[in-house]
Amino acid sequence: MAANWGDLGKRAATAAVLVPVAVAAVWLGGALWALLVAVAVGGMTWEWVRICGGRTRALPGAAVPAAVLLAVGAAFLSWPWLGFVVLGLGAYAAASLATRREATVPPAWLGFGVLYIGVAGVALVELRHDDAAGRENVLFLFLVVWASDIGAYLAGRRFGGPKLWPAVSPNKTWSGAAGGLAAAMAVGAAAAWVLEPGSASGRAALVAAALGLATQAGDLLESWIKRRFGVKDSSGLIPGHGGLLDRLDGVLAAAPAAALLGTWLGAGIHLWR
Repeated sequence: MAANWGDLGKRAATAAVLVPVAVAAVWLGGALWALLVAVAVGGMTWEWVRICGGRTRALPGAAVPAAVLLAVGAAFLSWPWLGFVVLGLGAYAAASLATRREATVPPAWLGFGVLYIGVAGVALVELRHDDAAGRENVLFLFLVVWASDIGAYLAGRRFGGPKLWPAVSPNKTWSGAAGGLAAAMAVGAAAAWVLEPGSASGRAALVAAALGLATQAGDLLESWIKRRFGVKDSSGLIPGHGGLLDRLDGVLAAAPAAALLGTWLGAGIHLWR
C-alpha cells in the first residue's frame, strides 16, 4: 500500500501551490488570465518540441511556440478566428520546415503539436472572455477536470482491478475510470449549485460527465503519445506530476469541448444550463 501512495505527498504539495494561482487568475480574468494561459501553453510547446526531438531555440521547433502564443494573443484581443487561422498556418509551417531542415523531427507530429496545444489555449482564453458567465464556466471546467483526475487516481490506487487499456497506459484501470467519472459528476453538480444557486443538478452532472470523459480521453491520448515516443514524462517541471503536458492533458481535451458548448449556448449562459 505504501508504494501505491508514495507520490501523494508531492502531488498534494504541488497542488497546494498551483491551484490557488490558477483560481486567482481565473477569478480576476483579463490580462492576468491570458498571461497564465500563455505561460502554460509556452511550457507545453517546449515539452512537445523536446519530445519530438527538436529545439525551441531554432527552426523548425521555434515555429511551434511562436504560432501558439500568437494565437493566444489573438484570442485575448477578441479575435479567436484569427487565432485559429494562425494555428493552421503555424502547423503547416512547422511541418514544412521540419521536412526541409531537420530529418530527426517528425514533421506531422510537430505540426500536430501546434493544433493540439494551441486550440486548447485559444479555447481557454475565449471561454473566459464572456463577462457574464466566463468566470463561472472556467471554474466549472477546472473543478470537473481536477475532480476527474483526483477521483481516477484515488479509485485506481484503492481498488485496482482490470486494466483500462494496457497497451496504451499500463497503470490505468476501469475502477479508476469509473471513480474519475463519478467524481466529475458529483463535483460538477455541486459546483453548479454553488456558482449558480438553484441550478439543475442533473443537467450539470451530465455536462460534467461529458467533460470528464473528454478529460480521460485526453489523458489516454497523452499516454499513447508518450509511449509512441518512448518517454515516461513530458518533463520534470512539476514535482510529483512530471511536466505540464502530464498535468494538463485532460484540460487540452476538455477545454475545446467546453468552449464549443459555450459557443452553442451563447454569451452569458452557464455551461450547465
